[in-house]
Amino acid sequence: MHGWWPRLGETAKALRNFVEQTIDMQPRTSQLLGRLSESATIAMSRKARELKAAGRDIISLSLGEPDFDTPDPIKAAGIRAIEENHTHYPPVPGFADVRQAICAKLQRDNGLSYQPDQIVVSTGAKHSLMNVVLSLVDAGDEVILPTPFWVSYADMVNLAGGQVVEVKTGIAQDFKMTADQLRSALTERTRVVMLNSPNNPSGSVYTAEEMAELAEVVSSHPHAVVISDEIYEYINFTEQHASFAAQPGMMERTVTVNGVSKGFAMTGWRIGYIAAPQWIAAACTKLQGQFTSGASGISQKATAEAMNGGGNLAAEMKTAFLSRRDLVIEGLRGIDGFEVNVPKGAFYIFPDVSALFGKSHAGHTIQSGQDLAMYLLETADVATVGGDAFGSPNCMRISYAASDDVLREAIRRIATAVAHLA
Repeated sequence: MHGWWPRLGETAKALRNFVEQTIDMQPRTSQLLGRLSESATIAMSRKARELKAAGRDIISLSLGEPDFDTPDPIKAAGIRAIEENHTHYPPVPGFADVRQAICAKLQRDNGLSYQPDQIVVSTGAKHSLMNVVLSLVDAGDEVILPTPFWVSYADMVNLAGGQVVEVKTGIAQDFKMTADQLRSALTERTRVVMLNSPNNPSGSVYTAEEMAELAEVVSSHPHAVVISDEIYEYINFTEQHASFAAQPGMMERTVTVNGVSKGFAMTGWRIGYIAAPQWIAAACTKLQGQFTSGASGISQKATAEAMNGGGNLAAEMKTAFLSRRDLVIEGLRGIDGFEVNVPKGAFYIFPDVSALFGKSHAGHTIQSGQDLAMYLLETADVATVGGDAFGSPNCMRISYAASDDVLREAIRRIATAVAHLA
């Protein structure tokens, strides 16, 4: 009895200490994760789905996803890829024939001559962008972001430890950065300049002349690399898409990012790609080899079909988007407090709504685009995204990737809700 009793006491004490430590333990994630915010577009979409699941008749104009299906020739190529057993690990930067198809597309559509070792295929253009930012940006490096910018750009820079330098643009200048603004923002610490044309969220499209003016400024800063996000290339109503890398002297200074999600309605296929100087492509391949390895082989083979078909496969969708753009512009211009320009690409309207700031209704006071987006969701059952997340709090983003009837009903609801503000 005397032998085991002390041991029983020690066991009880150890158990008590363990329980106390477990109770005191707090969940802890990394400091790296603390640098990231949740994507505003995804957050709004989630909230809209939750309200819809609760029985609300929500019209969601928040996500940047075409409401069309992938063209049949591309789907057929994916089916063939399965039948031909392209179901094993692909090379990290992508199949050679797929990268060659991308090279052919860039030559045909953009006048850019690349070799396959300058192409890296990734799991979506977002993945491509993250690869490039992590490969180029060190702690303290500056990255120039003209506003409005796509919601993930700033968080990507933050994740890499870089410093975001915002260049403010507004509706009066069609949401496009001027050469003088870029010149003023560039410093010895500038590592990357981010361009996005056609732009998400504004739909603005830089002309070749505007690109040339920006390129002249960049040429005087040899350490700066331009990331040109051209994911909306085929949804361009000007018929004159301009690639920054096509400007004289810029091909060796530019990473062109593109993919198949928007132009070919292939969001779920998850394929993006970069065309870059070989040293950047090699860096991204190294990084990708440790994160994800190669993108889906089936999706890659479908992507080759999309590259071969080019804009012809996107023509019908683009025509529909142009008609919808005009419908939404006409409707929004009839709502007091909305200032609307005419975007030349993508499938978004980005109205300036600052004239409504200070107005209230039903417990909501509007002080930003995000406030208005939440007001419309809760009182009009229409999901949009506040411009705050895009670096432009005076604005809000409305996606017109929906049918004409849905868009008309959404505009009617928005008009009614805004009329109640006083």
